[in-house]
Amino acid sequence: MDYDGLLEKAHKELPEDIGTGERFEAPALEVLTEGNKTIIRNFSQVLQKIRRKPEQVIKYFTKEFAVPANQEGERLILHRKLNRDLLNKKFNEYVKLYVICSQCGKPDTHIEDTGHRSKMLVCEACGARTSVK
Repeated sequence: MDYDGLLEKAHKELPEDIGTGERFEAPALEVLTEGNKTIIRNFSQVLQKIRRKPEQVIKYFTKEFAVPANQEGERLILHRKLNRDLLNKKFNEYVKLYVICSQCGKPDTHIEDTGHRSKMLVCEACGARTSVK
């Protein structure tokens, strides 16, 4: 068989629906360790993808890991040696709690400060409002 014939055969054997149907996937953190510091190299890109302010994510990480952290340019530096898998697991939990709408499952949300030390996750797609910590 020639190239075009093989390509056509491969195209016919592909399943109809290849994707998962989800348009949003939590980005993976690019983590590296330098001594006793853990550095998330793609922190700024991750923030753009999930549409959150750095302070919100940094506060979450500092509470979850009980570790000081600071942002330097595009990177986030956590002042403790942490496992890459654990960081990604905690980040996925953050996305599930503070980014994904619990009603429709879409990431088109923002966090609104309602005063009295409470915040609401507001979905821009379906209008749902959910209380968050």
